[in-house]
Amino acid sequence: MLLFNVLLRHVHRSPRSCCGPGARAAGGVMADDPQRNFRSAYYEKVGFRGVEEKKSLEILLKDNPLDVEKLCTFSQRFPLPSMYRVHVWKVLLGILPPHSDSHILVAGYRREQYEDLRGALQAMRFINDGTPQVEVHLRMFQLEGQELPRCSDLTPPDDTCEDFLAVARSMEEIVKDPVDCYWLTKCFVSQFNNKFGDSVPHLPKSLEHYLNMEDSCLLAHLKSSGALGKLPYGLWFRRCFSGCLPECSLQRVWDKVISGSCKILVFVAVEILLSYKMVLVGLSRAEVVAQFLSSIPQENTDAIVTKAIDLWHKYCGAPTHSA
Repeated sequence: MLLFNVLLRHVHRSPRSCCGPGARAAGGVMADDPQRNFRSAYYEKVGFRGVEEKKSLEILLKDNPLDVEKLCTFSQRFPLPSMYRVHVWKVLLGILPPHSDSHILVAGYRREQYEDLRGALQAMRFINDGTPQVEVHLRMFQLEGQELPRCSDLTPPDDTCEDFLAVARSMEEIVKDPVDCYWLTKCFVSQFNNKFGDSVPHLPKSLEHYLNMEDSCLLAHLKSSGALGKLPYGLWFRRCFSGCLPECSLQRVWDKVISGSCKILVFVAVEILLSYKMVLVGLSRAEVVAQFLSSIPQENTDAIVTKAIDLWHKYCGAPTHSA
């Protein structure tokens, strides 16, 4: 921190050192974009990336009512700071209203509704004190959607239930409060199905398109080995990488999904394939490829997600934040 302060004082005392022709050109670009000004660029160079973005988000969160569109744009362009992530997700998913002065009241109603649903399920003997939390949340979701089966008809979860449970397990690792966990899981799944349900079947074709643009040889290998049709599309697209990426990386992907983009899922999948190209070209059996991609190593997933977001911005552009 001492070194940082010395460097910062040096920059402020030596403005001429930053005023060459190249610096002036760069400064013109930064001036056009208020989020990429000199100070934020300098912070990034000395290892304090995101300082200005955090301040911009704090300004947005002071609005009353909150501007949901600006929050979406911010979430599309920047990673959400962990201290604000759950709160922003709640607003974007409609769990909390835009009017900040109603948040405490609405949060109380959400908690009461959660307790009513749980109590009803206990009375009907669908759950008990030993039922895992994710299964409790599944039954609550079914009860609210009027899809709760009869106790005598309970069968092992189908694919739709497994998709919900996968998201719920990941959300449980991100959010510790069970009430918040339920509402975030429920609203995330509902929003995803309502907004992107028709798009999900087309995502594999989109993956093929962008992979061809990035590495046509790898695509050709996946096709010739028969692996392209057996990639874990359900895990990647229907479950939004729940159970595939660790939560520290997953939540950065979900920032983009919750704020309005399911196409980020395609670029995460593309980057996974590119990152493990050397492994994949050495595998000739489609089943082995699918098995490997369903449980990729967890140590470099942050780098994969970062590259995927860059790739997403490369092809789809970066939304302009007007805060």
